[in-house]
Amino acid sequence: MDDRPENLTVLEALLGPHGHQLVSATSGPEALRALMEPDGYAAILLDVQMPGMDGYETAAHIRSRARTRDIPIVFVTAIGSDSDHAMRAYAAGAADFIPKPVDPWAVRAKVASFVELHRERRSRG
Repeated sequence: MDDRPENLTVLEALLGPHGHQLVSATSGPEALRALMEPDGYAAILLDVQMPGMDGYETAAHIRSRARTRDIPIVFVTAIGSDSDHAMRAYAAGAADFIPKPVDPWAVRAKVASFVELHRERRSRG
């Protein structure tokens, strides 16, 4: 989820060719609506700085729902990973951070790891 279409386009270009299906949202409420669909999400890439409902608040809503509380959230952020932001993100349920501008290799590697974990969980359960 990102409020800037160009950032969503970058993520689609990085992940789509590798077989990852992305569901885009440009706001917290839109992301929460998308997560109501019975899709098997492997991970959520979430921007911190959003108008209205920021990434921290969106993450808290995601964590409060039984259906979505176990989906790993990766914050994609331009505000850095200093201790205040890190503490707030992890308190909201973050599994990891990716700083902007994104490193294509890091994005693909992290998403691939979460997809593999998701597949393993589904095959066991």
